[in-house]
Amino acid sequence: MRSVAKLSELPEATPVRIDVDGVPVCMVRSGDRVRAVHDTCSHQQWSLSDDGMVWGNGIECSLHGSTFDLDTGKPASLPATDPVPTFAVEVDGDDVSIDVTTTTNGAPFPEH
Repeated sequence: MRSVAKLSELPEATPVRIDVDGVPVCMVRSGDRVRAVHDTCSHQQWSLSDDGMVWGNGIECSLHGSTFDLDTGKPASLPATDPVPTFAVEVDGDDVSIDVTTTTNGAPFPEH
């Protein structure tokens, strides 16, 4: 796990892109919970945090509208058919840490 952000500085329900050891990560805060997925859409390698819209438990890619579940990484709508990698997140007080060494859903890292 690597400390990457302060919970108090993350906006609610807004995708935030960070780089963790060379891996682009899209973080989304929901209350005291933070989820992290690879920031690259599996459909056409577009940044999910670039004008991506958060809805409930998902994020929508702004390029073609593919949506992904933030917990599982699975696509919830076309045109994407492959999941995006998800990462383990720990929130300890105000400290947010992410582990990008392995994915929690087994999805391969996309080309970027």
